[in-house]
Amino acid sequence: MKPLNLVLNVLWLILCGFWMAIGYAIAGIICCVLIITIPFGIAALRIAAYVLWPFGRTTRERDDAGAASCVGNVIWLVVAGWWLALGHLLTSIALAVTIIGIPFAWANLKMIPVSLMPLGREIVPTDQPFGAR
Repeated sequence: MKPLNLVLNVLWLILCGFWMAIGYAIAGIICCVLIITIPFGIAALRIAAYVLWPFGRTTRERDDAGAASCVGNVIWLVVAGWWLALGHLLTSIALAVTIIGIPFAWANLKMIPVSLMPLGREIVPTDQPFGAR
């Protein structure tokens, strides 16, 4: 891991990563308890790990994502996605007020699409080529 990514991740964790990860973890646990929504729970817990330590990693669409991911994303958007996206938006507004928080506010805004539609996405290192597996 690059030293700059380490510093950014530690600051992120202190300023907002921990709280946003708790939101995703709560959504994931609720989804896993409801049995039928376990795929949503797994996706939420995967994103919780990403939200804890995001710098040096990114998300991309999976090549094998199909219609089931699309339908699942619509259900996720209605049930939990907009709450989590609202959390990212409010956190980014609070961070943007401070000068040191502006890069973190921008990073929060970049996480809104994955919070709205997490199925059919994967988390990869930023230095990994787009098409490589």
